[in-house]
Amino acid sequence: MPSHLARPVLFAVLALMLCIGGGCGPTLYMSKIDDAEQEFERAVEENARWYAPYEYHFARVHLEKAREEAAAASYEDALRFARTAEGFSKRAVEIARRKRGGQR
Repeated sequence: MPSHLARPVLFAVLALMLCIGGGCGPTLYMSKIDDAEQEFERAVEENARWYAPYEYHFARVHLEKAREEAAAASYEDALRFARTAEGFSKRAVEIARRKRGGQR
Protein backbone atom coordinates (compact mmCIF):
# COMPACT_ATOMS: atom_id res chain seq x y z
CA MET A 1 0.00 0.00 0.00
CA PRO A 2 1.43 3.41 -0.89
CA SER A 3 2.41 5.45 2.16
CA HIS A 4 0.07 8.33 1.29
CA LEU A 5 -2.91 5.93 1.60
CA ALA A 6 -1.76 4.23 4.81
CA ARG A 7 -2.62 7.12 7.12
CA PRO A 8 -6.30 7.54 5.99
CA VAL A 9 -6.84 3.78 6.08
CA LEU A 10 -5.35 3.56 9.56
CA PHE A 11 -7.53 6.46 10.70
CA ALA A 12 -10.67 4.78 9.30
CA VAL A 13 -9.83 1.49 11.01
CA LEU A 14 -9.20 3.23 14.34
CA ALA A 15 -12.45 5.20 14.06
CA LEU A 16 -14.38 2.02 13.36
CA MET A 17 -12.79 0.24 16.32
CA LEU A 18 -13.60 3.17 18.61
CA CYS A 19 -17.22 3.15 17.51
CA ILE A 20 -17.59 -0.60 17.96
CA GLY A 21 -15.63 -0.62 21.21
CA GLY A 22 -17.53 1.93 23.21
CA GLY A 23 -19.01 4.87 21.40
CA CYS A 24 -22.03 3.11 19.96
CA GLY A 25 -23.51 1.81 23.22
CA PRO A 26 -26.10 4.58 23.39
CA THR A 27 -27.10 3.98 19.77
CA LEU A 28 -27.67 0.27 20.27
CA TYR A 29 -29.57 0.96 23.49
CA MET A 30 -31.82 3.56 21.86
CA SER A 31 -32.73 1.17 19.09
CA LYS A 32 -33.59 -1.64 21.49
CA ILE A 33 -35.42 0.54 24.02
CA ASP A 34 -37.66 1.85 21.23
CA ASP A 35 -38.54 -1.73 20.27
CA ALA A 36 -39.16 -2.66 23.92
CA GLU A 37 -41.36 0.38 24.52
CA GLN A 38 -43.45 -0.31 21.42
CA GLU A 39 -43.95 -3.93 22.44
CA PHE A 40 -44.87 -2.88 25.98
CA GLU A 41 -47.45 -0.45 24.55
CA ARG A 42 -48.98 -3.39 22.67
CA ALA A 43 -49.20 -5.25 25.97
CA VAL A 44 -50.96 -2.26 27.53
CA GLU A 45 -53.41 -2.11 24.60
CA GLU A 46 -54.14 -5.83 24.96
CA ASN A 47 -54.91 -5.43 28.69
CA ALA A 48 -52.05 -7.77 29.53
CA ARG A 49 -52.04 -6.30 33.02
CA TRP A 50 -55.17 -8.38 33.68
CA TYR A 51 -54.61 -11.36 31.41
CA ALA A 52 -50.86 -11.87 31.89
CA PRO A 53 -49.95 -10.00 35.07
CA TYR A 54 -46.63 -11.77 35.71
CA GLU A 55 -45.29 -11.13 32.21
CA TYR A 56 -46.70 -7.59 32.12
CA HIS A 57 -45.14 -6.50 35.41
CA PHE A 58 -41.87 -8.31 34.70
CA ALA A 59 -41.62 -6.41 31.40
CA ARG A 60 -42.55 -3.09 33.05
CA VAL A 61 -39.92 -3.44 35.77
CA HIS A 62 -37.22 -4.41 33.27
CA LEU A 63 -38.12 -1.46 31.06
CA GLU A 64 -37.75 0.87 34.05
CA LYS A 65 -34.44 -0.75 34.98
CA ALA A 66 -33.18 -0.38 31.41
CA ARG A 67 -33.85 3.36 31.57
CA GLU A 68 -32.16 3.57 34.97
CA GLU A 69 -29.04 1.77 33.75
CA ALA A 70 -28.87 3.95 30.62
CA ALA A 71 -29.06 7.07 32.78
CA ALA A 72 -25.99 5.75 34.62
CA ALA A 73 -24.28 5.11 31.24
CA SER A 74 -24.33 1.33 31.80
CA TYR A 75 -25.44 0.67 28.25
CA GLU A 76 -24.59 -3.02 28.17
CA ASP A 77 -26.80 -3.66 31.21
CA ALA A 78 -29.48 -1.32 29.84
CA LEU A 79 -29.50 -3.26 26.57
CA ARG A 80 -29.90 -6.55 28.44
CA PHE A 81 -32.82 -5.22 30.48
CA ALA A 82 -34.46 -3.75 27.37
CA ARG A 83 -34.21 -7.09 25.56
CA THR A 84 -35.79 -8.87 28.52
CA ALA A 85 -38.57 -6.26 28.67
CA GLU A 86 -39.29 -6.71 24.98
CA GLY A 87 -39.42 -10.49 25.27
CA PHE A 88 -41.78 -10.49 28.24
CA SER A 89 -43.97 -7.84 26.61
CA LYS A 90 -44.34 -10.14 23.60
CA ARG A 91 -45.25 -13.03 25.87
CA ALA A 92 -47.79 -10.86 27.67
CA VAL A 93 -49.42 -9.91 24.36
CA GLU A 94 -49.59 -13.54 23.24
CA ILE A 95 -51.09 -14.71 26.53
CA ALA A 96 -53.61 -11.87 26.62
CA ARG A 97 -54.75 -12.60 23.07
CA ARG A 98 -55.02 -16.31 23.78
CA LYS A 99 -56.99 -15.78 26.98
CA ARG A 100 -59.35 -13.36 25.28
CA GLY A 101 -59.94 -15.81 22.47
CA GLY A 102 -58.05 -13.85 19.84
CA GLN A 103 -60.57 -11.03 19.61
CA ARG A 104 -57.94 -8.61 18.23
